[in-house]
This record gives sequence, C-alpha cells and structure tokens, in this order.
Amino acid sequence: MVYNQNRTPLFDALKEYDRRQVIPFDVPGHKHGKGIPEFAEFVGSKVLEVDVNSMKLLDNISGPKGVIKEAEELMAEAYWSSHAFFLVNGTSAGVQAMIMSVCNPGEKIIMPRNAHKSAINGLILSGAIPVYVQPETNDKLGIAMGVSAESIEKAIAKNPEVKAIFIINPTYYGVVSDLKQIITIAHKNGMAVIVDEAHGAHFGFHNELPPGAMELGADMAAVSLHKTGGSLTQSSALLLNEGLIDKNHVKTVLNLTQTTSASYLLMSSLDVARKRLSTEGQEVFTKILEATRWAREEINKLDGLYAFGKELIGEPGVFNFDETKLGINVSGLGITGFKAYDILRDEYNIQVELGDVFNILAIVSVGDDKNSLRILVEALKDMSLKFKSCEMRFGKVSLENPELIVSPRDAFYASKKLVKLEDAEGEISGESIMAYPPGIPIVTPGERISCDMINYIRYIKNQHSMITDTDDPNVAYIKVLGI
Repeated sequence: MVYNQNRTPLFDALKEYDRRQVIPFDVPGHKHGKGIPEFAEFVGSKVLEVDVNSMKLLDNISGPKGVIKEAEELMAEAYWSSHAFFLVNGTSAGVQAMIMSVCNPGEKIIMPRNAHKSAINGLILSGAIPVYVQPETNDKLGIAMGVSAESIEKAIAKNPEVKAIFIINPTYYGVVSDLKQIITIAHKNGMAVIVDEAHGAHFGFHNELPPGAMELGADMAAVSLHKTGGSLTQSSALLLNEGLIDKNHVKTVLNLTQTTSASYLLMSSLDVARKRLSTEGQEVFTKILEATRWAREEINKLDGLYAFGKELIGEPGVFNFDETKLGINVSGLGITGFKAYDILRDEYNIQVELGDVFNILAIVSVGDDKNSLRILVEALKDMSLKFKSCEMRFGKVSLENPELIVSPRDAFYASKKLVKLEDAEGEISGESIMAYPPGIPIVTPGERISCDMINYIRYIKNQHSMITDTDDPNVAYIKVLGI
C-alpha cells in the first residue's frame, strides 16, 4: 500500500479538537492552561489548549486503531519498515524495548562497549548477557569509531548461541559501520539485528546521506526524530521489519513501560516532522550539507582546529560518515574539548552538544542554516587567535573491554556497599558511571573496576564534566557489590 506522505492524520485531529473548543472535564488538570496562568503566559495559550489526554477523536497510544495508527503507518513507510511505534520517552525506551523483544533472561546479545546507557539499562530489564565487541579507535581524535564486520563474525564464532546483534548507526560523532554486511552475517546465522539509530533519524532522506538501518534490512531500529528530524524533545519512533520479531510481542513490551498518558504535543510533532523529512528531505538536506561543508572548510583554515569528516572513510571502523555531525578536534589550541565547550557557552553564548578530552561536537540538523553555522565559525576564529597553537598531549584513554563478572541484571539486584573511588580497583561495580553527554558508561553494573577507569573518572571530574547515574553526586564514592 502506498501512503500519501503529505498527510498528518494525528496533527489534523489535534487541530480539529482545538477547533471544537471542547469543555474539558477530563485530565490534565490545568484545563487548557487556565490552572497555570503564569506558565500559559510564558509558553503561549495554544500549547496548553492542545495538551490533552487520549479520547476517541485522538486515539490511544497503548492500542491505536485510529489517527495514531494512521500516523504510525505513514512513519513506517517513510522509514522503509513494516511497522512503526510512536515513543514519548525518547529513543531510550525504544532501545530497551528492542533488547527486551529479542532476548529472554540469560540469553546473549552482541553489542559494542561504547553503547549508550539505555542499552545497559535494557540488559538490566531483560536479563540478557552482553557479549561486547571492541569498536575501532582513532588515537589522534581520541574517540571510538564503528565496529568491523570481522569483529562481529569472531564474536558469533565464539558465541553461536547469541540471539541478536546490537549496532550503533551512527556513533555520536557520525561514524557509520558496514551495517549491510553485519546484517548479512547476522541473518545467515539466524540472529536479529537491532539498531540504535538515535543520531540517524535523518538517514536516507537525502541521496548524499548514509542509508537508514531499515532500508538496509535491519530487524528493528530506534530513531530519535527529536535529535535531527525536527520533532519535540523526547519524541522518537521504534521501527520493525517483519520476520524474526513479532510485532505484537514488541507492542506488549512497549506497553510494559510506556505511559498511558502520552503527550499529543510530542506525538503530533512526530507526525509533522515525518511529513517534512519524507516530502522535503532532499531539498532541506541539500542546503544543510552545503552549509556544513562550508563550515568544515572554514574551520580547517584555522590554526589549532581540525573539523573531521568524510576523509575518515576507509580508516578502521569507518565505512561511511554523517556530515551533519560537526566534530572539531581542539587539542591544537592547547585546551581540552571540555574547556572549549565551556568557553563557547560562557563567552560566546553558543551551546554545542558535548566536549570530550580532545574534541567538541556540534550537531547540525533540520533547524540549522548557514547563518547559525557562521556564528559558530566566527567564534572558533576568535578562539584560534586567543589560544596558542601548541598541541596538547594527553594520555591515551583506555577503551579496552572491561571484565564482566556478573550480569548487569544480577549486579543491579545484588547487595551493595559504598567504597572510596580510590579504593575501588578490583571491585565489581554496582552502578554505572558516565559523563553526560554522550551517556556512554565508563563502568557498568557487573564489571570489574580497573585503575584506568578510576583515573579517567578522576580526570573528567577535574574537567567539571557532568557525571550521572551515581549514588554519590560528587563521585568520591562508588557503589560496589558486597555487604
């Protein structure tokens, strides 16, 4: 069946509800904003007039039969998939649902160790056992790249009972693995491929962008339309191709954790964002790619800065590259990415996505243009003049796979104690510790804590990075297994 991608059934139904001027005696209790006038004055009355609950006119996310179902069908077609499910708890909910849909407790799943915290939480919820594969690394940039098809083949050979392969497409910095080859290998072995496509919601909507996971034949993918597709924060979609995974089981899994009071602001924004991507994506991303290429060229003229891009293709772990991820290595300025992140925010009023030891990352999306990028380039020009061009050298950050002693789920439920961070070497972690963003754990529940981990945690603490998921907000102590 061919769908008209210009339609927005859910958004149209929401506008019809607003036109009717319904008198509400249901939830939410603010009653079209009248209950919180101060907030309504700030955000605008229209926002609160359409912040409503599920009803016959607007359908219900738990078992859609009307306009939500129609909107999800349009989403599925736009993303080359059999089925789509709207998410109002971000792609994290989708990642967790994917893992829970393919793995029962005790079953194994192959995944890269640089997976987002949502994948680790998916292991805890499902009881699955991770088989970690090591992503390739780029020592100059100090970041993890993609995983090779060869590393997946080796992991399967050692663990033929694995149920699924989990892949990141792309990484935070825009690196794309050879997903098509990995899917071929997995399916040959009867294994499902599930994809964290949080940063690839725009893939496939322009002929110079990498193809999306579902177009390549993946079994499931979770996509953050709110990150790069234009929908509201927290709105995402879970995509499914029929075959190895049952759609009804997926829906049951989603209903375990997803709210029954889904925001119609979030869901209708998905409807509109999908329409624009599918009908205007080629035009929109032509302009965005032109602007991003211009910015890269200008930044690479500056002393001490390197905006990396498609020249990385062909290096280990780099099959393709997403040019809308503007990663900039700042080590040539003699400062860390953490420092550059703070300077851009505090002195230039520019908020980039993240800073790490060597780099900063600016995400360019459907809401950007050459004018916004010009402001960033000018700020970087000024920084290039202010800082001495003297490359700062740092010790290599160890990205080797840690030793998994206890499954993440068993570690989560085990008895724990707090020990000083400096005394934790050799202990088994009872919690995750990560800098956010990017939300990739340094240590996860069930892993043995190493000296490298402790040193890196100390380092990011000293850089005033935002550290999350710990019992002790100051990370002077860490939770480990034991009584």
